[in-house]
Amino acid sequence: MRFLQEKEFERIGGDRQIHSKARIIAATNRDLWGMVQEGLFREDLFYRLSVTTIKVPPLRDRKSDIPLIADYLLKKIAYELKSTPKRLEDHAVSSMMDHNWPGNVRELENILTHAFVNTRGDVIPGDLIVPLLGKKPQSREQESRAEIKGELTLQEIERSYILRILESTHWHLGKACEILGISRPTLRQKIREYGIADISKNRL
Repeated sequence: MRFLQEKEFERIGGDRQIHSKARIIAATNRDLWGMVQEGLFREDLFYRLSVTTIKVPPLRDRKSDIPLIADYLLKKIAYELKSTPKRLEDHAVSSMMDHNWPGNVRELENILTHAFVNTRGDVIPGDLIVPLLGKKPQSREQESRAEIKGELTLQEIERSYILRILESTHWHLGKACEILGISRPTLRQKIREYGIADISKNRL
């Protein structure tokens, strides 16, 4: 509160005030004013933070933005993986437009990342996106693929996915952890558990 009000702070262990011209940007998916009224959020802090408020509607309420956001995210994923950019097949885009996106943009990014590393060519097919959206494949070909995938155990699928991510990131554990959404100790544990360490011991 003092920093927001006075624009000054003191380093830990320091003995002098440092002035800052930094601007604070805060983001939340909670109703802060409602929390203030319920006594769950400080009113004075609320007013310090809410000088200018920008409300961003959830992805389900702005589906027309999905193609543009997806294109940006695919370029971002390609940059992070040091790979060539990929684009979505029309069927993939239409399937995503029909999805309700309960996980908002983070869900979209996770699905695109998964599809990106599992696509060998430059075009991400719709039959790869549809199962990731929790929908049943609509063609016989898709059903056959789902049956084949169903023969694998959850552990085998996870092992294969982790290995693909490691290979896509050239065994950069930090980047792999970011994509997988797990910590480095957890990733190392899974590498040992699935015997991936034997494959990567010359690179880790």
